[in-house]
Amino acid sequence: MLWLVRTIMRRLFATALLVALAVPAHADSVEDFYRGKTIDLIVGFAAGGGNDFYVRSFGRYVGKYIPGNPTVVTRNMPGAGTFVATNSVFNTLKRDGTVIALGASTLPLDEKFGAEGVRFKTAELNWIGRMAARVDVLMMWKTSPVKTIQDAMTKPSILAGTTVGSPVVMFPNLLNNVIGTKFKIVRGYQGTREALLAMEKGEAEGNSTGWEALLSTHPDWAKNKDVNIIVQFALKRDPELADVPAAVELGRTPEETQILKAIMNATGIGLALFTTPAVPTDRLAALRRAFDATMADKNFQAELKTAGVGLTPLPGERLQDLVREVADLSPELTAKAKAAYLDVK
Repeated sequence: MLWLVRTIMRRLFATALLVALAVPAHADSVEDFYRGKTIDLIVGFAAGGGNDFYVRSFGRYVGKYIPGNPTVVTRNMPGAGTFVATNSVFNTLKRDGTVIALGASTLPLDEKFGAEGVRFKTAELNWIGRMAARVDVLMMWKTSPVKTIQDAMTKPSILAGTTVGSPVVMFPNLLNNVIGTKFKIVRGYQGTREALLAMEKGEAEGNSTGWEALLSTHPDWAKNKDVNIIVQFALKRDPELADVPAAVELGRTPEETQILKAIMNATGIGLALFTTPAVPTDRLAALRRAFDATMADKNFQAELKTAGVGLTPLPGERLQDLVREVADLSPELTAKAKAAYLDVK
């Protein structure tokens, strides 16, 4: 009997020793994996724009926060509204945690609405974190009789727009279809600067564009009341626009609110980074924590501030939930949201 007890004790001791030895080995595995590796940081947009700037700045800092301090190389993969990059990340690139990418904030909607060229499932991508929420604003020139969003529901007005598919066109169009605003959107202007110039010259009464874009091109317009900002296309009010209603507040019925929220989720996703499906859990956690640390890096923050752009970071876990909310929309609500968003008059 004594020999049996001793045998059992020896086996228990051996098992405990193996477990103890395995813990530090596993803890070091992420660092061991990334040491000497290269992170492929992909921008789904052309070089030189605001999205490209954000990602390249991020790439200069994040490597020091990833265990093993891998090299980070940024490259552009533009095309098809960032579908080229996103399809590559989902289908062909390595699923080992050495790829990080930025695509359009509307990717979950594009997938849900069955856009041509989508070969990805956004809820199966692993989301790393959001650098900045997208806040679009709808402004009216000071001479327009439309001073509030309530005015826009009774008084027709002309907006300068760019192309179908751009939030500049699609967001005001959404309000026309959901809450009955009377915007006439004149399309064809080549970018934000040309559309704003049209408004200034009196060709149009208003325009919808990014808040950051307005601040960078005409920082004094809002302060000097050259424009009246009547709505912000966002899930909630931006602190800098505390007196301007968010689009999700405008729903007059629960269904209208649900439709507006479904579309505005894209603004909450914003400038968001993701990696491939099936990344090992420990490496995904390491990338997310490296993202969080980069967002808190004082030098990174100072670099963006110097460039006149800001940060509204969101951790990867919460971002994943936002994406999943779009994926989980009911077929009935999806159909109504799609009709409201895509029916451009």
